[in-house]
Amino acid sequence: MKFHIAINLERSEPSVDMKEVRDHTLEMVQMADEAGFEIAWAAEHHALEMTIAPNPFHMMTWWADHTKNIRLGCGVANASYWHPIKLAGEAALVDLLSDGRMDLGLGSGAYQREFDRLRPGLSQKDGWKYLQEMLPLIPKLWAGDVEHNGEFWQFPTATSCPKPIQDSVPIWVAARSPTTFDHAVDNNCNIMSWPLTMPFSEAEKYRDLLEDSKARLNPEYSGKFAMMRHAVLYETESDRQAALDAVRQVLARFGNLMMQAGDVVNGYPDMVPLETLEGNARVDPAMLEENLMFGSPEIVVEKLKQYQSIGVDAFIYYASLGLDMERQKRSLRLFIDQVLPAFAEVKEFAHAD
Repeated sequence: MKFHIAINLERSEPSVDMKEVRDHTLEMVQMADEAGFEIAWAAEHHALEMTIAPNPFHMMTWWADHTKNIRLGCGVANASYWHPIKLAGEAALVDLLSDGRMDLGLGSGAYQREFDRLRPGLSQKDGWKYLQEMLPLIPKLWAGDVEHNGEFWQFPTATSCPKPIQDSVPIWVAARSPTTFDHAVDNNCNIMSWPLTMPFSEAEKYRDLLEDSKARLNPEYSGKFAMMRHAVLYETESDRQAALDAVRQVLARFGNLMMQAGDVVNGYPDMVPLETLEGNARVDPAMLEENLMFGSPEIVVEKLKQYQSIGVDAFIYYASLGLDMERQKRSLRLFIDQVLPAFAEVKEFAHAD
């Protein structure tokens, strides 16, 4: 099993120093780089302080300048917000500047609030249609001149400038629905899934969707399967309680965005009452501790082995959940020092030239 890190610039209130957030994010990526993590993922979100990520390619280029081996992943660009020529060129430029360390991730979008501002009139539920058209088009633009007359984009002959320096750029798709699994498998793309706060059975469901898509559409599918979870390791009761409190506060804001149930003022979403969220068990502390990648190093190793047993190729350590920066670093250090040694493949990667 490989290991990735996903981390955002995030602020829960205006008093948090933006420069400290910036420096902390880079330090976490550098820790992952030194430890042998395979990919660092940068998100795309807009007008939200809890995920400050207006252009993932900027973050990836910055990280590339301050790391040695770790690959830089766009996790993920919303297909409906980008013109294909611009997306292909931005991604290829990161590949050039990083000496071929770029992974491109695409998705169909998460929050209707963002669609209302960046693509007024488009429903988040229809974002997959843009992803479907975008997926096969980007490699064609990287390959050379192509003319396109699709449903959403039309343009005369054009190509990506620059071209990627990798012979074959890894492309990932954020998938949770059967339709998106089908698109990814049909285009032989890697897949990343996020079960949110749901039980392990949700991860098994995604594995089953992948296997079904492969059997129907592409028995020769050779893509990778990654799973993301919020992750915090702790050894003291105070760190445990801080992690649970932090993730519940984030979920209260996340619920606002997903349900459009509260206001967002100067980029800060109001916290909706947790009891109003769909499926109250999803925010119950005991359930969160069981479902997420929370716990002591020993518990986390056992949880990861569960994911490995169902065919997960890579675990994405999602570090951003509103926890204070020192505890975030302490958690990642525990993961590096006491979890990675249980997975020999990662140790070998870490010592490779």
